[in-house]
Amino acid sequence: MHMCNVPALPIVGITACQAMAVWKRHFEEKGVTEPDHSIQYIIAHLFGAKTIDGLEQERLTEPLSHQKAEQIWKLCFQRLSRMPVQYVIEEWDFRDLTLKMRPPVFIPRPETEELVELVLADLKVKPGNGVGAEGRRTCLEVGCGSGAISLSLLKSLPWLRVIALDQSKDAVNLTRENALSLGLKDRLQIHHMDIVKDSDTVLSLCNQVSTLVSNPPYLFSEDMTSLEPEVLRFEDHAALDGGSDGLRVIRQILTLAPKILLNSGRVYLEVDPRHPPLIRRWAQEHVEELQYVETRVDFTNRPRFCILQKGR
Repeated sequence: MHMCNVPALPIVGITACQAMAVWKRHFEEKGVTEPDHSIQYIIAHLFGAKTIDGLEQERLTEPLSHQKAEQIWKLCFQRLSRMPVQYVIEEWDFRDLTLKMRPPVFIPRPETEELVELVLADLKVKPGNGVGAEGRRTCLEVGCGSGAISLSLLKSLPWLRVIALDQSKDAVNLTRENALSLGLKDRLQIHHMDIVKDSDTVLSLCNQVSTLVSNPPYLFSEDMTSLEPEVLRFEDHAALDGGSDGLRVIRQILTLAPKILLNSGRVYLEVDPRHPPLIRRWAQEHVEELQYVETRVDFTNRPRFCILQKGR
């Protein structure tokens, strides 16, 4: 990629603080989103910390080795191409997990941490033994991406088992890698499967679970064009584009849910703020076995989560 006016790599003597100032200014000039955070995350990562605040001041003010300066310049060049910082540093924290990140697998957003909290609030009562206990201990995730939701649930609930599906082979591989490095692979089944195209296989694989959770592709197709370059160039469009009304995958999830869930089992969805009334109406008209329980708002106070339940 041709770069004009890019700061030259200094031969000697630059400190991390000076590198931060140089690159922050350059990111600002080139219109990179969150210039401050971008350079701070890159520097912290290269010094083995999560954030700049986690580093001792001396480390930021002593001259960098040539190798360290080269690494900073290399990662900043990637960020300059608008690659999201999560892909640049190849990891991201989600709740209490550090997950590996790789393009084009969808990067988890802060709202999705709230989706996990909603599910945990309902699941934290441990299911008993006896008939159907296995199903009551099992959750299905549709569209697992990096594994953020499934692995968070497994980490918090030692008795839980999760079946995770994704239409992207890259996502399936990354979820598997993250499960392995976090020591959670024994309670996770991962399948490369498209819930729309492979519905029969999904049904034969996942009948009788207590919980179905999904952060599905929910953007309206027309909104795809106005996304930041970070998202448009690097993230998997299939994980974002939900069709003309954003409901293509959501309708399929709701159609299959009664056949997958145990009685009183629940569906938890993260959706576009315009969706809850549409989903409520569509479910009432097309899926009589599902009751719409409630809509919950996210931390910006926008309607973001839909909870539905099988049976009364």
